[in-house]
Amino acid sequence: MRDQYYEHLDQIVDDLVIIIDQVRSAVALSTEALLNADAAKAEQVIESETKIEESIDEVEERALILLATQQPVATDLRQLVSTLRMVADLQRMSHLAVHVSKIARRRMPYAAVPAPVQPLVRDMAKVADSMIGSASRIVSNRDLGAAAELELEDDEMDRLRKELFRVLLDGEWEHGVDTATDLALLGRYYERVGDHAVNMARRVVYLVTGELPVS
Repeated sequence: MRDQYYEHLDQIVDDLVIIIDQVRSAVALSTEALLNADAAKAEQVIESETKIEESIDEVEERALILLATQQPVATDLRQLVSTLRMVADLQRMSHLAVHVSKIARRRMPYAAVPAPVQPLVRDMAKVADSMIGSASRIVSNRDLGAAAELELEDDEMDRLRKELFRVLLDGEWEHGVDTATDLALLGRYYERVGDHAVNMARRVVYLVTGELPVS
C-alpha cells in the first residue's frame, strides 16, 4: 500500500510537469497569434483552456484524496500542499495566455502590436517562455539552484516591462490610446506569467527545505 502511495505522489509530479508544458505551449501560441495576427492560433489557445482546466482538476482531486486518506506528514505533506498552490498558478497562467489571445483576436485582421514595439514584446514573451521552462525543470528535479536563477530572469522581465512603459509614455507615441492600453495590459500579462513561474519555484524551495524564500 505504501509503495502505491509513493507511486501516486510521483505521478502527481509527472502530471504537473505535463500541465506546465501545456501552459508553456499556450503562452507561445498566444504570442504568435498576437504578433502575426494569426486567428487560428488565437482560437487554439482559447479552446485549449478547457483541456488544461480538466487536467488541473484531476491533479487537484488526486492531491486532495491523498491528503484525506493518507494523512501525510513532513515532506509528503509539503508536496501535496505545494501541488495545490502550483495548480492555482498554472490555472492563472492559462488564463493569461487566453487574455493575450483575446487581445490578438480583437485587433484582427491587423496585428495588435505595432511593428516598432514588436521586438520588445517578443523579448518579454521569450523571457516568459524561458521562465516557464525553468519552472518545469525545477518542479521535475527539485533544483534549488535553478530556482534561485529564476529570480534573475524575473528581474529581466521587470526591466522589459519598464522599458515598454517608457515607450508608451514617450511623447512620440503615434499609435493611439487603444493600442497603448492593449500594450500596457500585455506587459502586465507577460509579467504575471513570470511571477507565477517564480511562485512555483518558491513552492519547490518550500517543499525541499520547509521554508518559503523571502520575496
